Amino acid sequence: MTDGYTGGGEPEASDSLKSFGEVVKTLRKRARLTQEEFAPRVRYSVPTVASIEQGRRFPPADFVERAEDVLDGLGVLRAASKHLSRQPGLASWFRQWAKLETEALNLYTYECRLVPGLLQTEAYARELFNEQRPPLGDDQIEAQLAARLERQRLLTDRPNTAYSFIVEQHVLERPTGGVQAMREQVAHLIDLGERRNLEVQIMPRTRGHHAGLGGPMRLLETPGNQWFAYCEGQESGQFIRDPKVVSILQMRYARMRSQALTLEDSLSLLRRMRGAT
Repeated sequence: MTDGYTGGGEPEASDSLKSFGEVVKTLRKRARLTQEEFAPRVRYSVPTVASIEQGRRFPPADFVERAEDVLDGLGVLRAASKHLSRQPGLASWFRQWAKLETEALNLYTYECRLVPGLLQTEAYARELFNEQRPPLGDDQIEAQLAARLERQRLLTDRPNTAYSFIVEQHVLERPTGGVQAMREQVAHLIDLGERRNLEVQIMPRTRGHHAGLGGPMRLLETPGNQWFAYCEGQESGQFIRDPKVVSILQMRYARMRSQALTLEDSLSLLRRMRGAT
């Protein structure tokens, strides 16, 4: 799954998740409930409860609220949940990049497979998670969807960050999630493209060759004016800090910006696509 999300939907155990799990287990035992007795009361499966107690599963918000009531947690679980990772399901190889994203001055993305995660509507993202292989459970889908939507807050929380996205035209012509879902996705891109700090460019199908044919890429500039890059495959990601390699990718991205449709032409194409879907 692209955008750094693990196929199984479970984050690697962190101290905060382990601590939260221990609190749940302690309160459950104080209430003299087994996992088998506790699980139906919070409307989750026994394996899910076990995963949360072991710190392997990010607890959904409704689990926290139900557990508070069932275990008479006095607000302890609710308070502890506020200090958990805000990005459940992130693969370990993506976390370093995700942290840098939250403070980037410039963030550039080229994508040729699907709409970049930061730009996806809820319906589009849900379809991707629904079609994930191996299949995800309902709670896993909801956890990953919540994580993706939470990450999108970068676009509003950081109005001074300059965002640039180049997306292949064919990505927007695939009716992911159905005609209506794709119409909403295109409309969402139009809305985003009208923001002062966000640029969306379309790489047209008529462009026979361009500088990004080597695959998707991301580039960012830190507050210290350092540039890093990130490239992602099916089940792996590569964080790139070598200045020579980063420079090469910057050169390619700069070339792609001139090869893609202009901002005005890209918005015009998106408006035509919205009307045609």
